Amino acid sequence: MKNLQMTTATCRFIVLASRYAIYVSALAMSCTVGLESDLIAQEQQASASNAKANQGHANLEWIAAADAGSGKIDTVEDWLKRRASIRQNVEKVMGQLPSRDSLPPLRVRVLEQVELEVGLVRQHIEIDVSTVSARGELASEWIRAYLFLPKESRKEPQPAMLCLHQTVPIGKQEPSGLGGSENLHYALELAKRGYVAIAPDYPSFGEYVFDFASQPQWISGSMKAIWNNMRCVDLLQQLPQVDGQRIGCIGHSLGGHNTIFTSFFDERISIAVTSCGFTRFHKYYRGNLKGWTSDRYMPRIAQDYQNDPDRVPFDFPELIAGLAPRAFFTSSPIRDDNFDVEGVRETISEATRIYRLYGAQERLHAIYPDSAHDFPVAARREAYQFIDSILRRASSSIASP
Repeated sequence: MKNLQMTTATCRFIVLASRYAIYVSALAMSCTVGLESDLIAQEQQASASNAKANQGHANLEWIAAADAGSGKIDTVEDWLKRRASIRQNVEKVMGQLPSRDSLPPLRVRVLEQVELEVGLVRQHIEIDVSTVSARGELASEWIRAYLFLPKESRKEPQPAMLCLHQTVPIGKQEPSGLGGSENLHYALELAKRGYVAIAPDYPSFGEYVFDFASQPQWISGSMKAIWNNMRCVDLLQQLPQVDGQRIGCIGHSLGGHNTIFTSFFDERISIAVTSCGFTRFHKYYRGNLKGWTSDRYMPRIAQDYQNDPDRVPFDFPELIAGLAPRAFFTSSPIRDDNFDVEGVRETISEATRIYRLYGAQERLHAIYPDSAHDFPVAARREAYQFIDSILRRASSSIASP
C-alpha cells in the first residue's frame, strides 16, 4: 500500500513537470516568434529607409538625401552642404582620397619619343604616383602613359586633356591611336586639334600590372585611378606648354565614369566629357550592380551593400551635380546595353537643378546618339566643339575628325 502511494505521487509529479515543461516551451516559442517578428519588422523598416535614402540620392531637392526636414536646396551654400555629404558617402564606398598636403616632388621619365607626321611628338613616359602615409612613410610607385606635345613651341600655353581608356587590355594605347577602335582614338584626335593630351593606364590594364590584394591601403581600383589621374593633372600643370587653368578630362565607358569620379574630386578639371559612362544605379542592368564590384572598381558595393542599389550611399545624379558649375558633356547612346539611357536622362534632369543655382545650365550638355555602346564620329565632333567652347579663348579652326 505504501509503495502504491509513492507510485501515485511520482506520477502526479511527472504530470505536473510535463505540464510545466510544455508551458515553458510554449512561452519560449512565443518569445522567439515575437523576437523574429521584431527582427523582420526592423529589417523591413531598414530596407524601406534604405530605399527612401537611395531615392533621395537621385533627388537633389533637399540638403540631406531623403530628408525634407533638412531644408530645401535654394542656394549654392545649401548645395555645398549636400555636396560635402556626397563626398563622404563616395569615400565610404571607394575609400578615402589620400592627403595631398605632403606630396613628394613629381618625377617623370621619358622612355621613348616619336615624332609624328602631324606636327606632334608622342612621348612614352613614366610618372611618379607615390603616396605619403600619415606617418610620413613613402609608398613609391610609377605608372606609364602617353603624352602628346606640339613639335614646335607656340606663343602661348595651350589647353590640355586627360584622356582615359575603356575596359580594354591594351589600355592607354587605344585613346592614343595605337590600336583598338578608331572611334576611341580621342587622345590622338584632341592632340591633332592643338591640345596637349595625356593618356595613362588604369590599374591592371596595358602596362600597369597591379596586385590589389597586396595593396590593401587602396579600398577600390576606382580611388587608386583617381589618385593616379590627379598626379597626371599635376604633371600637366607643370608643363610649360600647358595653361594649367584650362584642363579637361574625357573617357569612354570605364574611362567615362573614371572621368566623372576624377573630376568630382579634382576641381582643377574645367570640363568633363563622358561617352557611355554612367546611368543611375537602379537602371544599371535593372539594379544588378555586380559589374561594379570587382577589385578594379568598387568591391565594397558587394561587401558592404550587397549589390543593392537601395543601399549604396550615392548615385550619379549627385556626382554630375557635384561638378557644377564646371562644364559637363555626355554622349549616351539610346542603344547602349550597359548604361540605360533613361537613367542618364533622369540624371541630367536632376543635375540641371543644381546647374541652375549657379546660372550655368548651358555648361551641362547631353546628346543621345542612335548607336550602341560606342563614341561615333558625329558625337565626338560635337564633344570636341563643346570642349573648344570651354577651354579655348577662340574657336578652334582645326578640322573635326
